[in-house]
Amino acid sequence: MRVIAGDFKGRRLQSVPNKLTRPTSDKVKESLFNRIGPFFDGGLGLDLFAGSGNLGIEALSRGLDRVIFVDQQKLAIQVIKQNLKQLNIDRQAEVYHNDAFRALKAVAKRELVFQYIFLDPPYQKVSYQKLLLEISKYPITDHSTLIICEHDLNNVLPETLACFKQFRSERYGATTAITVYRSVTGGL
Repeated sequence: MRVIAGDFKGRRLQSVPNKLTRPTSDKVKESLFNRIGPFFDGGLGLDLFAGSGNLGIEALSRGLDRVIFVDQQKLAIQVIKQNLKQLNIDRQAEVYHNDAFRALKAVAKRELVFQYIFLDPPYQKVSYQKLLLEISKYPITDHSTLIICEHDLNNVLPETLACFKQFRSERYGATTAITVYRSVTGGL
């Protein structure tokens, strides 16, 4: 696993050494960022179910100002912190050992608005519909927010849900799909 482009292009990232975390492949990550970026002029990102921090770190490398990383696994949190420190970007990040739903409530209290929200939970264990409905409860999105959902190809996500509308959806290989939502109203 490596950073594909930007300031840290080619730098290797540690992965979480367990079977609970499924890292986004370099091929999928490259295609995804070429579609949503490929580079950013600042902004704030939220990487829920962050695993090794792979997606959020790629976003920082490509120009986001700051990313908040959240994962429920203690081992994942340690790996994220190591990856950030290795790239000397730990000052551009916040890392939290927390449940995704509790984390959404916490960032809402801080009145943060995200330009990018990455959702890559364990396949078949978390409902994307429930996650998107929870996100829509809080004023953490605006009209420019993109919500990136990596999911199992067999899990077809709805065209619209709450205040979000599909911007694009693409399949990668035999098992992976990425669906990107745009916030239509910026929260409820």
